[in-house]
Amino acid sequence: MSDSPPIVLSFAASDSTGGGGLQADVLTIASMGGHPLSVVTALTVQDTLGVESVLPIEADWIAEQARAVLEDIPVTAFKVGMVGSVEGIAAIAEIVADYPDIPLILDPCLASRRGDQLADDDIIDALREMLIPQATLITPNLLEARRLLQAEQDEEEEEYGLDDLAARLLALGTEYVMITGTLDPTSDVINRLYHEQDGKLLESSWPRFPHSYHGAGATLSAGIATGLASGLVLKEAVQDAQDYTWQTLQHAFRPGMGQHLPDRLYWAVEEEGGSED
Repeated sequence: MSDSPPIVLSFAASDSTGGGGLQADVLTIASMGGHPLSVVTALTVQDTLGVESVLPIEADWIAEQARAVLEDIPVTAFKVGMVGSVEGIAAIAEIVADYPDIPLILDPCLASRRGDQLADDDIIDALREMLIPQATLITPNLLEARRLLQAEQDEEEEEYGLDDLAARLLALGTEYVMITGTLDPTSDVINRLYHEQDGKLLESSWPRFPHSYHGAGATLSAGIATGLASGLVLKEAVQDAQDYTWQTLQHAFRPGMGQHLPDRLYWAVEEEGGSED
């Protein structure tokens, strides 16, 4: 019997388009050489235009899904995406607390690219209090970073700068924070990685593609989790996952009437001799 690949357990909402959520995590983890385990945290009604509704899975079901696989299969990294309820967050927090040596990547999915709200203030408070303190790395975009901290900021204050945002997020207990530049009005996408003790560790610039994409954040965070599960140190895992994500966006396709989806199996077509014209 051959050795098993690195195993990543993803907690995320189901996305029927396959662009984001649990499906994005499964595709990414497998494409990067890992084996995905999955726990469904919510069901969604969505298409490539946006999210219409969310049905959170009961917390007991979330816990039972996770406990069943964790008692059977050795996991080497956790990835948490959209959960959908405070009770679900509490269930996940209780589970991962039993595995403090396993790295946890948290992608705080608070809204869709169209602007559909996926987390209310109670959910944000639960993330701040229960999951962020246990996270190895959180990967918010700029809007998500500000929303995670809005309870701390006086309405009359100027908005925090990037370095200050990162420092305040690190103060919530996560070891690393990566603020992504996907929504910034810049010609390049600039991602910045910060550490609780060493400050800014990495600033990566990537050419910005012209379209709107669904699932880039899930791809990046699941890719980092897979790198950590494979034995890479965090900075190396971040660099590898960024390169992989950029490649998936370069090969993205538009299957419906809305956003483009990352092609997480782009390399399979290349190995077959390249894509057709």
